[in-house]
Amino acid sequence: MARLSRQSPVPHAGHVPPAGRPDEPDWIGLGEASRLLGISHGTLRRWADEGRLAVFTTPGGHRRFSRGAIRALLPTARAHRPSLARLGASPDRIVRAYRPPRVRRPVPPPGGWLDRLAEADREVFRRRGRSIVAALLEHLDAVDGPTRRLKLQEACQAAAEHGREVARLGASMSEAIQTFLQFRSPFITELAGVARRRGLDTREATELLVGAEAAMDQLLVATMTGHALTAGPRRRRLPPGPAPEVVR
Repeated sequence: MARLSRQSPVPHAGHVPPAGRPDEPDWIGLGEASRLLGISHGTLRRWADEGRLAVFTTPGGHRRFSRGAIRALLPTARAHRPSLARLGASPDRIVRAYRPPRVRRPVPPPGGWLDRLAEADREVFRRRGRSIVAALLEHLDAVDGPTRRLKLQEACQAAAEHGREVARLGASMSEAIQTFLQFRSPFITELAGVARRRGLDTREATELLVGAEAAMDQLLVATMTGHALTAGPRRRRLPPGPAPEVVR
């Protein structure tokens, strides 16, 4: 029976080493294995003792861990994040973020264009807001370029119509922008909350929020363009009415 040299590892009791790759050392030391997994030396030793990792012990008492086994414990990057609906960001869920809280709120100052909208006009704004939310979510979930562009185009068309209608109702450009920002903030906030609650990794969360912000920038431009092309001397006279929510 051949004798083991001092450099030859001997198997830890109860563990069988897997075959290694021919182009790299298959067995690594405790320090490197701990760094790869991001855990302490003590935790790694305990895992080895419990049989969770293949390990060798050298004649000098040093542990050697299987590189392949260590890599198998590392999380793999997903090609695509789960859909927003699966993460809990369905259109209905997002729309609920626009509903006012059930608390007594200060009465808004009179004279704003929103204060004078009739109920029929308020419902038009709500329906349009829902369609924009749905198109935005489909845009962010799309995995191919044509679908992403199509859904963003649908949302921009609805935003442009919003700008035109706001101008016809007598609102200024600054008022149109203000109402758009009231639509933008809850949407981004809700997506950020979903990313946090559902544990998206840094890359997935960043891509989601950057994509949402970029889409919102284009919607703002579409809103402003629609308003600018419509604003003029002929504007509808607004009857008295309660303030609406853009989406509800």
